Amino acid sequence: MPTIPRGEVLGTYETYPEAQAVVDRLAKADFDLAQMAIVGNDLHTVERVTGKLTYGRSAGAGAASGAWFGLFAGILLFMFTATPNVGFALAAVVIGAGFGMLFGIVAYGVNRSRRDFTSTHQVIASSYQVIVPSEKIARAQALLERPVS
Repeated sequence: MPTIPRGEVLGTYETYPEAQAVVDRLAKADFDLAQMAIVGNDLHTVERVTGKLTYGRSAGAGAASGAWFGLFAGILLFMFTATPNVGFALAAVVIGAGFGMLFGIVAYGVNRSRRDFTSTHQVIASSYQVIVPSEKIARAQALLERPVS
């Protein structure tokens, strides 16, 4: 398990882009970024419900992922056969979509009683600290006090 780097807090920020901008500003000033870290505090998991899961949605999602796999397989067939044929590549996409649709429907049928919705997961911190090694904190503070050019 990773450990929090040792050092001092250069600053605490409400959003990740704010903390990221500080590190970017130091990078542009040729500050040595080794051993720096952005640490998120008070983490929360947010699950945003995006819709109801149905057999149709499961079939569509499975077909789409199967088609991508079929496209990959089809491109390999097209590139590495003695007589390349676009028809084989297209057939691989269709077959991949068909199997993907079938697997999507079966997976939904098996898990239907446990989860009938789609969602996305996100981990959010309430604040972000930029940590700098103790021996470099004074230089980092001086660089941040300079006006942006």
